[in-house]
Amino acid sequence: MNQRYYSLDVFRGATVALMILVNNPGSWDYLYSPLDHAPWHGCTPTDLVFPFFLFAVGNALAFVIPRFEKEGTAYTFKKVLKRTLLIFLIGLFLNWCPFVKWNNDALVAKPWELVRIMGVLQRIALCYFSASLLIYFLKVRGAFVVGCIILLLYWQVCLWLGNPESPYSLSGYFGTAIDSKLLGVSHLYKGEGVPFDPEGLASTPAAIVQVLFGYLIGQYIQSKGKTYEMLSNLFVAGTVLVLAGYCWDYVYPITKKTWTSSYTVYTTGLATLTLAILIYLVEFKNKRGAWSRFFDVFGKNPLFIFVLSGFLPRVLALVRWVDHLDETGKNVYTTPFNWFYLHVCKNIATDLRIGSLFYALCMIAFYWSIVFLLDKKKIYIKV
Repeated sequence: MNQRYYSLDVFRGATVALMILVNNPGSWDYLYSPLDHAPWHGCTPTDLVFPFFLFAVGNALAFVIPRFEKEGTAYTFKKVLKRTLLIFLIGLFLNWCPFVKWNNDALVAKPWELVRIMGVLQRIALCYFSASLLIYFLKVRGAFVVGCIILLLYWQVCLWLGNPESPYSLSGYFGTAIDSKLLGVSHLYKGEGVPFDPEGLASTPAAIVQVLFGYLIGQYIQSKGKTYEMLSNLFVAGTVLVLAGYCWDYVYPITKKTWTSSYTVYTTGLATLTLAILIYLVEFKNKRGAWSRFFDVFGKNPLFIFVLSGFLPRVLALVRWVDHLDETGKNVYTTPFNWFYLHVCKNIATDLRIGSLFYALCMIAFYWSIVFLLDKKKIYIKV
């Protein structure tokens, strides 16, 4: 049964909108706690964005895999490999662009030696590639079994190869040594104060399972059709997964930055419950309108608008002018987006978190206007 599910488009679009919201604050120093990642262990609403997106990738595969099976192995591998390489290279381009940076009053080249290799798009590419082939060759039951094995094995590897005293800590995580060896220390993320990549190769297998589980849920929805039995089972499955992840957290902490197995299970459960609620509202109760249309247009050009929201600030950061002089008489420069935050958003309230959030909401409105125009002209940019 191949029915159209508008709720899946809304789910994907809402995830992209939230991704833009949390990635574009006015200031990283002034955030409401739900809009910031957990320091290490734990899970905030912000920590749900990436796994929800991978879950949506798996949902989409449930509608694509049947076509792959009809076309054959050669077609499938070529199609999957091409898309994987394009997404990975776009992510690499995003990390390197705009290839130059300001050094005092001169533009200097951004050397390849300092470019981060991994990132959000790179992880999406690797997860898409692995999950697609696992599903294609192993089918539903095989994909489920392999997914469970990966989660259990990753847990044990964290214990076996990590620091015996604190295997789940930043300093004790086994994957940093592997990523440093394979990618090079200079190509790792430095945001934690030490070389450590939250989208590194070592933690990618558990993220692959997120796509597998998304596929299993999507395939179940598609096979059962729009029935209350399907909806009830989604709520049950989501609740069981959330409880399982929460219980696992006691011995294997939920941690987004190392994508622990408990994190995969917990966030898959929350994604399943969220999707079930949307299916109930949109498909069963037909609660559609401006709210669903708002998210829907994000979901129609998700990759394009995500890339644009990362590319545009980087490029505009090269356009700068003197905003004022500091106390020593030196020039203090500003850029277009920074000027908007400092001179418009920051001043709307004494609580600087409000101005920072207002800026992020303005960014959502700005990027929404772009995808809205694209949708109006029936322009859909896909890889």
